[in-house]
Amino acid sequence: TLFSPLAGIAADRYNRKFISVFSDMAMGMAALIYAVLLFFFDLPVWTVLVMLCVRGIGSTFQQPAIQSIIPQLVPKDQLVKTNGWMQLLNSGSFLLGPVIGASLYAIFPMSVVLMSDVAGAILASIALAVVKIPKLEKTEQEEQHFTAEIKEGLQIFKEDKKLLHIVTAEALCMFFYAPLSSFYPLMTSDYFQLSAMYGSAVELSFAIGMMVSSLLFSSVLKINRKIRVSFIGLLGMGIMSLICGIIPPVPVGWFFFAGSCIFLGAFGNVHTIPLTAYMQETISPDKMGRAFSVLTLISSVTMPVGLLFSSPIAERVGVNVWFFISGLCMIVLTAGVSLRYAAECRNRTRLP
Repeated sequence: TLFSPLAGIAADRYNRKFISVFSDMAMGMAALIYAVLLFFFDLPVWTVLVMLCVRGIGSTFQQPAIQSIIPQLVPKDQLVKTNGWMQLLNSGSFLLGPVIGASLYAIFPMSVVLMSDVAGAILASIALAVVKIPKLEKTEQEEQHFTAEIKEGLQIFKEDKKLLHIVTAEALCMFFYAPLSSFYPLMTSDYFQLSAMYGSAVELSFAIGMMVSSLLFSSVLKINRKIRVSFIGLLGMGIMSLICGIIPPVPVGWFFFAGSCIFLGAFGNVHTIPLTAYMQETISPDKMGRAFSVLTLISSVTMPVGLLFSSPIAERVGVNVWFFISGLCMIVLTAGVSLRYAAECRNRTRLP
């Protein structure tokens, strides 16, 4: 959260390829150091938090740089497909990562398991290093003060009303939606009274939904009105969250919950992929890093703040009730912002 504005400016001011490789290698180096220390010492729990903080900083710098590189390599009419493929790879790692990690942990000590993170960073850096990325044209805006550049990045959203409305809706909805990922296991164990195996199946269902929707975007789906589709994705996420909250706590109800999670994962991509493609298509290349850093900022803020707010409520009234509340609020917020956006569009078309 703290480094997001700086990461956006760095992505616009400096070599994006270097930032991406350096971030990957820095996270790999941190994992290597921690693995060595863990091999020789019995480390306290707080050291894990420090490691997660370091990884969070590295990811914060990497995400806007990578997302800004894509439109330098890909034609505008292929951005939706490209982002579909990228989300498919991310979904695949989300699906296979825990399985591989658990398998390695069953065979090797944690210090050895962490070396897989080092190997991944090295392989990723090599893969990106061989890619030829066109040089970004330099402008006089790069010499501006730090505060001025942040304001310039925010100005992008003020000037593009479509983008402002969808990002506003996302920020409001993510406050309710982001904590839900932490509540999936509780829905299985506390609400449906089922074992951890069923909880893993729910995570698998969510990943399958992400993969199927990503595959559709990367192959057959052609999107013209990207902002409208992104609004539909947010609305679908709200509807599925609400449905999860009203499913009765019976064994057969869990199957409906798992099925709803498939659609939750799918609608997440319906929102994200068109929005990312729209930003890559419309924003000036020398300002794109700052624009994407705003999305990183939203995701990094909404999760902890949402959890801080939702956890006491879910503990008091039940985690299923929070799913229902989240879904209802997301539907109302998305409908409200999208209707306001539609009204402004109609008013602009009436102007002489």
